Amino acid sequence: MEGMDHSHHDMGSMAPPPSMNGATTMPHQKMMMHMTFFWGTTAEVLFSRWPGTNTGMYYVALLFVFALAVLVEWLSHCRIIKVGSGHVAAGLIQTLLHCLRVGLAYMVMLAVMSFNAGVFLVAVAGHTLGFLLFGSRVFRKPVEDEKGSDLPPMSC
Repeated sequence: MEGMDHSHHDMGSMAPPPSMNGATTMPHQKMMMHMTFFWGTTAEVLFSRWPGTNTGMYYVALLFVFALAVLVEWLSHCRIIKVGSGHVAAGLIQTLLHCLRVGLAYMVMLAVMSFNAGVFLVAVAGHTLGFLLFGSRVFRKPVEDEKGSDLPPMSC
């Protein structure tokens, strides 16, 4: 290593350092990628350039994330499979429901990873309302021989 000239090494492939507010920008792109929570209506949630700088689409994105979180809770507490269904059919339906629930839960997680505080709050609110409506005893009376939902609890 001694006596070697290191001045010709290409450093162009290194990522730019984060700015003081925790955001980084990529060359030739105008959107910022935040690495800390931030408030604002300019964000990317789930899809490239969506909702972008359009405030109306930001609120649509919030509503979408809220609905996804409610749907995850509904799937976690629903009773779709009828008593007496065949084991194979019931198992296939359970597997499909599990696949759908996990996929939607990961979409909510990815949305939260936009680091937008509004997205985080609506995701939590959606899970909360979904649990209140479908998982708690507020809107249903417990039955003595009730089995619970078709799916087991989500594993973390």
